[in-house]
Amino acid sequence: MEPARTTQTLTIAVAGNPNSGKTTLFNALTGLRHHVGNWPGVTVEKKEGRYRDPKSGREVLLVDLPGIYGLGAYAEDERVARDYIVGERPDALINVVDATNLERNLFLTVQLLELTPRVVLALNMWDEVEARGMKIRTDLLSERLGVLAVPTVATKKQGLDTLMEVALDVAARSVREPLRIDYGPEVEEALERLVPLLERASELAAKYPLRWLAVKYLEGDEYLAREVEDKLPREALAEVRAIRAHLRERLGEDPEVVIADRRYAFIERILCDVVERPQEAETLTFSDRLDRILTHRIWGIPIFLFLMFLVFEFTFALGKPLSDLLEEAFSWFGDVTGEYLTDLGVHDTVVSLVTNGIINGVGAVVVFFPPIFFMFLAIALLEDSGYMARAAYVMDRFMRAIGLHGKSFIPMLLGFGCNVPAILATRTLESRADRLTTILVNPFMSCTARLAVFVLLAGAFFPEHAGLVVFSLYLLGIVVAIAVAKFLRTFIFKGESAPFILELPPYRFPDVRSLLLHTWDRAKEFLRKAGTIIVAIVILIWALGNLPPGVEENSEESYIGQIGQAIAPVFAPAGFGTWEAGVALLAGVLAKESVNSAFSAVYGVDPAELGPALAEHFTPLAAYAFMVMTLLYIPCAATIAVIRQETQSWKWPLIALVYTTLIGYTLAVLVYQVGRLLGLA
Repeated sequence: MEPARTTQTLTIAVAGNPNSGKTTLFNALTGLRHHVGNWPGVTVEKKEGRYRDPKSGREVLLVDLPGIYGLGAYAEDERVARDYIVGERPDALINVVDATNLERNLFLTVQLLELTPRVVLALNMWDEVEARGMKIRTDLLSERLGVLAVPTVATKKQGLDTLMEVALDVAARSVREPLRIDYGPEVEEALERLVPLLERASELAAKYPLRWLAVKYLEGDEYLAREVEDKLPREALAEVRAIRAHLRERLGEDPEVVIADRRYAFIERILCDVVERPQEAETLTFSDRLDRILTHRIWGIPIFLFLMFLVFEFTFALGKPLSDLLEEAFSWFGDVTGEYLTDLGVHDTVVSLVTNGIINGVGAVVVFFPPIFFMFLAIALLEDSGYMARAAYVMDRFMRAIGLHGKSFIPMLLGFGCNVPAILATRTLESRADRLTTILVNPFMSCTARLAVFVLLAGAFFPEHAGLVVFSLYLLGIVVAIAVAKFLRTFIFKGESAPFILELPPYRFPDVRSLLLHTWDRAKEFLRKAGTIIVAIVILIWALGNLPPGVEENSEESYIGQIGQAIAPVFAPAGFGTWEAGVALLAGVLAKESVNSAFSAVYGVDPAELGPALAEHFTPLAAYAFMVMTLLYIPCAATIAVIRQETQSWKWPLIALVYTTLIGYTLAVLVYQVGRLLGLA
């Protein structure tokens, strides 16, 4: 028996499978009071929030663990969840399960119960259980697992008060020993011999439940095996290795397979008594019928492309009017600030820095926040409804045709938001060849930073068809990424891709609160960059535009003018061989949003006047070629840095820097020159 907890600040962790409604439940309990960051030393997202008990008024720290299927060592998020439970020892653990799919979800549950008994089961989506006519005996389920099971509907906040009451009770009282599953005579005999040997390492005994650790060792968990072998005395280590080798020989197969089979058999025995399904539940569900259309082998891809087109139309229809209002607001603010500083007798140079540099430069980026927010909202809507998993499934056939893994499509989709987390997401790919290929083509996926540039130019030159123009650029990025991936898998990273296994969650109506929180979490990064990196860049551009002393601001004689003139001839074949365009592209190397700020600085205009200023220096064909260049050329500095981090080499980021620039330049020139031949100039 564990002793009763006496800690003053209670911590309750929330764990569960992806698509179990875990995050919706977490958001419902914490509201807007959660903090998002990364777990120390890793990039897996960490969410913490506060819950106040309405009865006692006591505040509880809730920690949302990554969505996982097990506590293995194959994925970083599984290790993070496991390490948190082992290292931080939360006072209670809420395990959120999809009650309509208990067999799959309970696989994680039994692993959690083997690690800690301080678990409360949230049988989420209970309304769907009732709608399907299923019956689940929660009392019997609680008895068999040794934990309390509480029906919940997180989207409607039903059952959450009871759930937290039970969780707080578990946190405050003594609980039973961890769950013990009978793994059969051979494994049990090995466990009986292993546990006393593991006890010889006091650090292991203090940190882990030893039976659980012994099971993980027999499963071949590499991470824990290294820890065991580092800390065990030499003579005990030899015995431990011999036990595992002997067990493998007796079983004639990997112990991990036998252990997994026993867990599923344990779950099946429980569910036979606990769950009753009506006959009609075997008929096609709404999700099944919808999947017949959306994942159709012929219509699936056109439907996906049409939905993405609607995303951009939606983005422009709602975002553009708000962007126009923000433009006017920044123009007004710049004028008022400039007049105020002048009246105070502030030097003209400082007035210029504040108005022409900071306000106009940052404003040129921030005004595009509305369309970016709406694009994230549309993508979050597709994700939370369950469609994005279908998109990956639909694209799998296509991805395989070019030698890529179907799972590679998910990081590529994430690239629509930002290439940095998208490249980090490639850690879910088991094959190094798949992973390197996906990393190297990800910069072609147009991120929101580029979207800000596209919105500016498409709105200025193609106001009637701005959504279609931006959609064509996103499509071009996908086509180039696919072509490069095919080249890499054919000539550089040869070999077969790993099998693609993906769970298709049922379609659901997204919860509005979760949808907005999800969207805000992603979109606010855009504002954060505008307030940090972009400010630094616009100040640098402003300084280069005012030096050497005595030159006219942003003239060809200024440093920035000289730099721009040096590189401008290179871009003449692409139709934008002006020094201002060259400076904007250079600024975009640091952060793509800076292209707009650079234009604002070199033309000396506020955000509202930027479109007309560009119309004086670009033709529509040259503007489109410029957008093609912006889409494909050098990834931003942060993307280069993360490629270096993930490949552990400077070779790949340097290669990416060279080939993206060559491809971007070549296609920009082709667009402009072919357009001229067709009389579009």
